[in-house]
Amino acid sequence: MSARPDPGAWRDRPVVVTGGEGFLGRVLVAELARLGADVRPVRHAEHDLRTPADARAALEGAEVVFHLAARVGGIGFNLRHPAVLAHDNLLLAAHVFEQAHRVGVARLVAVSSVCAYPAAPPLPFSEDDLWNGYPEASNAPYGIAKRALLTLSDAYWRQYGLCSCTPVLTNLYGPGDHDDPEDSHVVPALVRRFTEARTRGEDRVAAWGTGRATRDLLFVDDAVRALLLAAEIVHEPLALNVGTGREWSIAEVAEIVARLVGYEGEIAWDDERPDGQAQRRLDVSRAHEVLGWEAEVGLEEGLRRTVTGSAARP
Repeated sequence: MSARPDPGAWRDRPVVVTGGEGFLGRVLVAELARLGADVRPVRHAEHDLRTPADARAALEGAEVVFHLAARVGGIGFNLRHPAVLAHDNLLLAAHVFEQAHRVGVARLVAVSSVCAYPAAPPLPFSEDDLWNGYPEASNAPYGIAKRALLTLSDAYWRQYGLCSCTPVLTNLYGPGDHDDPEDSHVVPALVRRFTEARTRGEDRVAAWGTGRATRDLLFVDDAVRALLLAAEIVHEPLALNVGTGREWSIAEVAEIVARLVGYEGEIAWDDERPDGQAQRRLDVSRAHEVLGWEAEVGLEEGLRRTVTGSAARP
């Protein structure tokens, strides 16, 4: 069985979660509260982390910081907003690291992304290959900004002794992710499209790309467990892949989602829309060795929970 966080490491501990109202952040905040931490989610309406003063105010008093805040979206959003993705994510990273150092944060977990990898590294993606090429074009501005977290982690450790690590998360899914058909990630977009098509009695749904691209899909609860273990165990700059170590084609995922939703019509692939990166599968051996962590929720079960949770939303 995969390792579990130690409640004794979190009880009454002051913890800040940037992006705490986002998809991943909400699950992490809830789990920290269950473990007894004194957890404070950072809300964008209260703190604009793109400014040093707000970043400092948000992090003041924290012993542990999880940096999840990001401007992020699906392929459509990436193609329309490359400058925003580069600008905002670089500012978020720079200010969080600097203010974490200034206010005396003991541990910083800065979450990177599979989008930081080069466009076509050897499979499975190894942490050693993160710098061996430019990211896939459709998500390069975001990917470069998330790659910068690795440099910041090393630099602030060497100059100031700031303890930080950078888990590299694969594509996440689960209940509660935003599901805009043009801007969301693949799983929530598919759930929404098939649900609406079933409700309307439609016999055909258009889906982005060819369906041949593959993704390593990780259920959000498994990701949260890895982040907590990283904060407990990793005491120096280290990139850690967090994924399942498996890959599924988007077409396979779509067929499972359609079945779980109860949609029985045709899935029409729109090959004029981009697929994004052709293949994604992470080498997760480092996370297993260092954290004792591995993914536990299988794709079928995770998608079932996602569909059930989405159906329960108002």
